[in-house]
Amino acid sequence: MSGAAGGVGSLAVQLARRSGATVIGLASESNHEWLKSHGAIPVAYGEGVADRVRAAAPSGVDAFIDTFGDGYVELALALGVATERIDTIADFAAAEKHGVKTEGGVAAGPGAKVLAELAGLLADGHLEVPIANVYPLAQVREAYTELERRHTRGKIVLRP
Repeated sequence: MSGAAGGVGSLAVQLARRSGATVIGLASESNHEWLKSHGAIPVAYGEGVADRVRAAAPSGVDAFIDTFGDGYVELALALGVATERIDTIADFAAAEKHGVKTEGGVAAGPGAKVLAELAGLLADGHLEVPIANVYPLAQVREAYTELERRHTRGKIVLRP
């Protein structure tokens, strides 16, 4: 999973682990301890990432969730993941080119039932929503600047 410690990835890691999946999380070194503490196998992104993923998954990779974009659909294909088992919420051009899924994001519309289930997991302490930073609404520009850096762990919150 790319962007495994980001706003979407951090939740996807936890939910995948709850379902019993072995999760290999691509993230910067500064997020590796967080990933380990949530049951994921951390792998650093960057040059040589395919070899590092293969070493972490000697039996192969069955599925790939891309929450970051920037070539990760191609990485999943190079790792031998079937197109129907690749989902990106960040690289729509690659999805169109390779015929992979784009399920997630606003279009997914989780609905009341799913949101209630997630709220229950949060309330029971079975799901953590990491908060990278909280900004007052008047500092929305600063919040977006941080978001555009694409290196936050968890969510950025705007406070009215």
